[in-house]
Formats: sequence, C-alpha cells, structure tokens
Amino acid sequence: MTTRQTCLDRDVADPLGGVRGRFSLPEGLIYLDGNSLGALTHAAAARVDEATGRQWGRDLISSWNSHGWIGLPQQVGRKIARLIGAEADEVIAADSVSVNLFKLAAAAVRAQGPERRAVIIERGDFPTDLYILQGLAEAMPEIDLRVVDPGRFEAALDDRTAVVLLSHVHYRSGVVRDMAAQSAAVRAAGALNLWDLSHSAGVLDVHLNRDGADLAAGCGYKYLNGGPGAPAYLFVARRHQTILRNPLSGWMGHARPFDFIDDYEPAAGVDRWLCGTPPILSLTALDAALDAFDGVDMAQARAKAGALGDLFIERVEARCAAQGLVLVGARDAAARGGQVSFAHPDGWAVMQNLIARGVIGDFRRPDVIRFGFAPLYVRHVDVWDAVEILGEILDSESWRDARFQTVSAVT
Repeated sequence: MTTRQTCLDRDVADPLGGVRGRFSLPEGLIYLDGNSLGALTHAAAARVDEATGRQWGRDLISSWNSHGWIGLPQQVGRKIARLIGAEADEVIAADSVSVNLFKLAAAAVRAQGPERRAVIIERGDFPTDLYILQGLAEAMPEIDLRVVDPGRFEAALDDRTAVVLLSHVHYRSGVVRDMAAQSAAVRAAGALNLWDLSHSAGVLDVHLNRDGADLAAGCGYKYLNGGPGAPAYLFVARRHQTILRNPLSGWMGHARPFDFIDDYEPAAGVDRWLCGTPPILSLTALDAALDAFDGVDMAQARAKAGALGDLFIERVEARCAAQGLVLVGARDAAARGGQVSFAHPDGWAVMQNLIARGVIGDFRRPDVIRFGFAPLYVRHVDVWDAVEILGEILDSESWRDARFQTVSAVT
C-alpha cells in the first residue's frame, strides 16, 4: 500500500529529482498548474536581469549584434526542436500560438490548390484553434470549414481536404492523441496535418518527424516554463519548407531584412516564418528556461508525469471516495498527457479553497478542476500532500465559504 513514506522514497530514487533545484518554487506551496503556467527557473530570472541591466541598459542597440539578439528565434527553436522530435532547422520561436496557427493553416490551404479548400477541426478542442480557423475562413471565403464531433475527423476526410488541425493533448481532459496513426490518416487523404503541441511539449516525448507531422505550433509558457505570455514556436517539416509561404510577410521573414527593399522575398527555410521584430526580453527568458531540460531524457519525463498522475488518481479515489469527484479523460497513463482532471459540481469553489490552502491547480468550465504534473519539479510527496488537503476540504465542506464563490477574470 502506498504511504507518504513510499512517496518520499520514490523522490529520493527519482532520476529527475535533482532538476527541481533549477526552479524557484515558493516554500510550502504545491504547484500543480504547470500545464497553464510553468514555474520560474533561476536561470531565467538571472538572464533577464542581465539582459535588462547590462545588455539593454549598457550596450543598448549594439546588443542586437554583440549579444546575439538577432539570432534568438533560431536559438530558441533549436532548443525546442530537441524536445519535440524535430531537426534544428525545422523549428523557430515566433509570435503566439494563435498567430502561428493562422500562418500555418493559411499557407497549407494556399499550397494545396483550388480543388482542396476544406479545413477540419474537432468540436471541443482549445477554443483559440477554432476561433483562428473561423477568422481564416472569413478572410478566405472559399474555405470550407468543417467542425466535426470529437473522434470523427477521419470520417470527414475527402479529396477536398487541405489541412486538419488537431490538439496533441486535449486541454480539458488531458487525453493524448495517437499522432502517428492520425497523421497517417490525414496524409492518406492527401491533406496536411497541423498539430497544436501546447499541452504536450516539455512533458511528453513528442516525435514529430517519426510520427509523420507536417506542421505544428505550441506555446512557450506551459511546460516549457518560459514565463507569462512567452513567445510561441512553430514547426515546418523540411519537405514543405520550399513550398509553403508565410502569409504574414513581415520584414523579419525577408531573405535580406536589412536591405530595406520594397519587394518581398521570403527567407530560406524556417526563417521565413518570422514576421515582426522578436520580443527580446521574453525570448531571453524562454531561452534560459529551456536550459532546465539539459540532460533530461524526455522518455523519463513522460514516465514520471504518468506515474505522478497515476498516484494522484489512486489517492483521490481512495481518500476522497463518494465526495462527488469524477475522473475526466484517460485513466491509462499512456493515453494521458501531463495532467489529470476531475469534475465536481462545485469545482470552482473547491479549487479556490485548494489555492487558499497552498495547492495550486486551475478550473475549466463547466466543472473541471485540473492538476498538472510537470515532471521537472513536481514530487511524489507533493501529490500525496495535495490529495490529503483536497480530502480535508471535501470532508469539512470548507469550500462552501462565501469567499470561495466569487469567480475571477482568470480561471
């Protein structure tokens, strides 16, 4: 039977246990929300201080050259590429997930020719993905936007399909898709697959090239720990790089941006997917944060995240039985990302009570409380202690207190 001491013993034996020291974590706080905002690393804090004080403050504009600011999008892209099974020249840091999905989806439709104008997404995926496609369809009225029921995208594939946008890990349930099988299905229909990696990069052992991905985008602020609003990144497989064209033809994506000529000429390779001037301070934070993955085997990271999730489910169902919690998503760790979600009729209030007790997770409407298990800094004993606190809250019904009922702007 699992005990708290068992959890402590597992943490001692954890091959990733030493990585936790790379993070700045408040004493006494159990942070289980890395699936929404990753924790601060010591390296990121120090690097941003250096970038503002010495680089920007002292060296000013010369830092674009002397401190390599101009190459940060590529440098960050190379670091992320290792974590998602891509080549170094297939990934670049740029813009936001929303902007990158627009760029990639628009390019995919334009490259497929006039006979292929259908774009497919499943209902219930992360809302911004659908919003972006709806906006794209307004900008390109010839697009046939097909929003299908969950698990039904393959039935919608036909010879009109241009691109299919799928989340690798579902933001609410944590269910992970079979990228290899589903990419193959899209490819067999003659279409391109576009993956949202926001809830998988940095916690799962993603293998874009092995699994046949064509295009992908993801954020830098969740499991990659790049800070609030950190720049996103995008992936374009080499086989598509000469064909696809960035519809947002900004100057940083030009072959020779500092020639300042009137006619646009796209840069070679993945560099053409840049648009405007890169946000150096936030890119610096993300660049430094990615160093936390130095020496980390992503297969080990995924195994640990799965084990932490398994422990959480086991303990919740033992400690909080008959308290109204219902598991959402997959029980099997192999079919689950880095989070575990439970539904509760008063999930918002329960989560607010947890936060007040020092256990940080989050809430998604209408009734889901989410717990993220970032393997680089979450411990087995954190899981044990979090569930004990959850059990005390449910037993006492302290969540009914009026102060836990007010809904905030950010949930």
